[in-house]
Amino acid sequence: MIMPSIIRPRLVGRILSHFILALAALMLVPLGYALATRGGDTASLALAALVTGLCGGVMRAVSGAPVDRELKVREGILLTALVWLSLCFFGCLPYWFSPYFAGLTDAFFESASGFTTTGATVLGEVEALSDPIQLWRCYSQWLGGMGIVLLGVAVLPLIGQGGAHLYRAEFSGAKSQRLAVRTREAARALWRIYLVLTLAETLALWLAGMRPFDALCHSFTTLATGGFSTRSASIAAFDSEVIDYIVTFFMVCSGVSFIQYYRLVVERDHKRVTADYEWRAYLLILLAATAVLTGVLLLAHEFKPEAALRAALFQVTSILTTTGFATEDYSTWYPLAQILLLCLMFVGGCTGSTAGGLKVARAVMLGRVIQREFKRMAEPHGVFPVLVNNESIPEHAIQGLLNLVYLAWLTMLGGAVVLAATGVDLLTAFSATVACLFNIGPGLNAVGPVNHYGDLSGLAKWTLSFCMIAGRLEIYTLLLIFTPVFWRR
Repeated sequence: MIMPSIIRPRLVGRILSHFILALAALMLVPLGYALATRGGDTASLALAALVTGLCGGVMRAVSGAPVDRELKVREGILLTALVWLSLCFFGCLPYWFSPYFAGLTDAFFESASGFTTTGATVLGEVEALSDPIQLWRCYSQWLGGMGIVLLGVAVLPLIGQGGAHLYRAEFSGAKSQRLAVRTREAARALWRIYLVLTLAETLALWLAGMRPFDALCHSFTTLATGGFSTRSASIAAFDSEVIDYIVTFFMVCSGVSFIQYYRLVVERDHKRVTADYEWRAYLLILLAATAVLTGVLLLAHEFKPEAALRAALFQVTSILTTTGFATEDYSTWYPLAQILLLCLMFVGGCTGSTAGGLKVARAVMLGRVIQREFKRMAEPHGVFPVLVNNESIPEHAIQGLLNLVYLAWLTMLGGAVVLAATGVDLLTAFSATVACLFNIGPGLNAVGPVNHYGDLSGLAKWTLSFCMIAGRLEIYTLLLIFTPVFWRR
């Protein structure tokens, strides 16, 4: 069946044009800051906003009159992928038009890293950027952070991935007017919660000694679990114990599902929040990993007790929530510490948070599935449901989880092979692919916390950019549109 019979290009194009026009309007924020402070790069930001606005306007005009019809599931999936690809492309224009990036490849990589909240950078010296470009860089992560939460509560449940069923009943994908209204109300509430947390961290960091601009930028990237910093040395550049603990606290908050904040603040349903298994598992993983890493730093690196605890807590939280901030060069730590952090990269934060990774809910479900298989081997005739929160997980959700894990491993393997083919060493190729696919940012070896991605080849950067977008869209959403079955009735 040909494409127009299952996808309505005019409808998809018109909705996409609204996102592009909105992005052009959002570019006025750093542009206004540049004009107000005379911080430089006014022409780059103005030209980027103009080009983005013109493209969005042309697309809107070509798409024709408004169509008051609901999106089909396939159209919603396609639109989601196109929106994120468009954001990354048009979002790279301020970088491309500025003098700080070598070309489109580096600009797109930085933009993809921003909107997907990955935090990988091609820049060796971040301080060389003007403040308005710094602001756009961090602001793009803040926008992408809440964008992925809204994607999770409104779009991904339609695909039926493993783990998505956990909140499908709360926020479905506008199957009826009632649900559409509730989704919009939830989106507004989540934005308010996100803004309040951002302002709270900004104030705390300002009082702790950061200049207001740095405090705002780091609040943007902390709440988005993005990890971009205004300093090349990341949080370590501020050399402040208080700042370390403030950032750690808000990283922990950002790794918790925003659905829980919605239940707590809007629905006032404290019982469901305290009964939720995922955030308890999340905190347990965080505390256990911190304890192990603290011991390693005390025994193998002769840290003082408080310094060991602070460094371990910060780095475990940064990696588990996929933020990617650094206060230490963990690529020089004892191998056990590096392996521990590498494992945490796969886990990630809670479902419905701004964090990347597999997500804690899926990791717990995967453990329960493995446990069930052991029981089946011991008792072949037994019936053993997979229980989460005392509820039986449907088999299609379990199959979706296993498919997601399989696709993640295939994508990770493919990315590592491409990087290795460009001459990158094995540890760098593997850790860079994992760090980008799961939206962590810094990896190990040549892409460690004190290094950057700028020395990689163009092919490697485009491959990792694809990994960042695929990982942020939880792999299914992007890869699905490349399958023949998606375009077939």
